Amino acid sequence: VQLVESGGGLVQEGGSLRLSCRASGFSTDAYAVGWFRQAPGKEREGVACLSNSDGSTYYKASVKGRFSISSDKAKNMVYLEIHNLKPEDTAIYYCAARHINLRALVVVHTTLNAVEYNYWGQGIQVTVTS
Repeated sequence: VQLVESGGGLVQEGGSLRLSCRASGFSTDAYAVGWFRQAPGKEREGVACLSNSDGSTYYKASVKGRFSISSDKAKNMVYLEIHNLKPEDTAIYYCAARHINLRALVVVHTTLNAVEYNYWGQGIQVTVTS
């Protein structure tokens, strides 16, 4: 499995940005992709995730309404759109993926718990200037 992020850069406060993640190497649709970020001096946090199996999404409460995660299955792409960017959005953003066990008693499609993710991209810098 390989994850490659793109689309980061320098953006002015109030602007928008779309991050892309190409997820390759999965043999089935039973996987989920999450976006995480780590700001300088802070712990990594999950901001959004999407199940490629059932299409469900989940967001960190504080980013709801500004962040939007989507996918293009045909292209093996997952996107994170960020609107109304704020300086506190400055961070390295990581794309991560995890397998979904569809045979489990309780199927967990979406989670922002980083330890549940098996694969990680290299990260991409997003810097928001005021």
